[in-house]
Amino acid sequence: MFQALPRISRRRALQGSTAALVVFGLLVWWLLPMDEDSPKGPMTFSTGVQNGVYERYGKLLEKEISRDMPKVDVSLLNSEGSQQNVERVATGKADFTIAAADAVEKYRLEGAPGWDRLRGCVRLYDDYVQLVVPRGSGIESVEDLRGKRVAVGQDRSGVRLIADRVLDAAGLDTATDITPVAAGIDTMPDLLKHHDIDAFFWSGGLPTASVRRLSEQTDVRLVDLGHLVESLHKQGGASRYYRAATMPADAYPAAQKGSAVRTLAVANLLVTTDRTDAVLTSRLTRTVIDSRDHIGDQVHAAQLVDLRTALFTDPLPLHAGARGYYRSVKP
Repeated sequence: MFQALPRISRRRALQGSTAALVVFGLLVWWLLPMDEDSPKGPMTFSTGVQNGVYERYGKLLEKEISRDMPKVDVSLLNSEGSQQNVERVATGKADFTIAAADAVEKYRLEGAPGWDRLRGCVRLYDDYVQLVVPRGSGIESVEDLRGKRVAVGQDRSGVRLIADRVLDAAGLDTATDITPVAAGIDTMPDLLKHHDIDAFFWSGGLPTASVRRLSEQTDVRLVDLGHLVESLHKQGGASRYYRAATMPADAYPAAQKGSAVRTLAVANLLVTTDRTDAVLTSRLTRTVIDSRDHIGDQVHAAQLVDLRTALFTDPLPLHAGARGYYRSVKP
């Protein structure tokens, strides 16, 4: 016959339950991230011109940041583009931005304020240089822009930097050989549609919504720029960041009529400074990588963010926080 088990008093049972709850609570506390480790406070992000890829990407990234870091209060600032973005971050007017590698290099080579504090977080996607003209135009090459009214981007934009260098590579002077028009992608399409300009330069991810919309409303085409790569590289300096590229035929189907177009490309970088908190930078780097497909559903260029190449932020050294993130996900 089995012996009766000793009877446990109500008091001892309650004591045991309490101890178990304490141990469980400590275990949960240990497993969950501590609140103080979650970034908090304001963050300023400089984007780009209205209707451009930088602005659209920034707005979508803001939503992802709010989801991943709810205690971070993000403020987006429109800008003229890469050159203004780099200056803002370097001088403390913004915490993060997107800028093309040539604009970053130009800022560094000039020794502009705060250049030595700039740091990279992510190599994002490539900008493609696009020269858009009416289909019936006689402009078949950059050299044919002589004497024409050409929108070359706003003064502190990456477009202006590229346009000046491309024109120079073709033997043209922006100030004397064309009539330059300082306009961004928010106004360029309408200017071309209403015959206020003869052509415009744009540098952005593929496809840029404003260019696609213009191509579907007006008969335009893209000019081949591939023959200028060698001349650009001879310029040295920031021009070494331009490389030969091809816009696929489906980038702007209405404009390209089934044909790919040779052009130039330059990498975009997520930029900050060594002043930025390492935890915040690491978490933002993770957010950018993890949100690639989600953002890419609306901004196609974002789909090209690749963890294998994201850490190559030349000409900038990696921020310590971004480096920590890449080490944590290294296979």
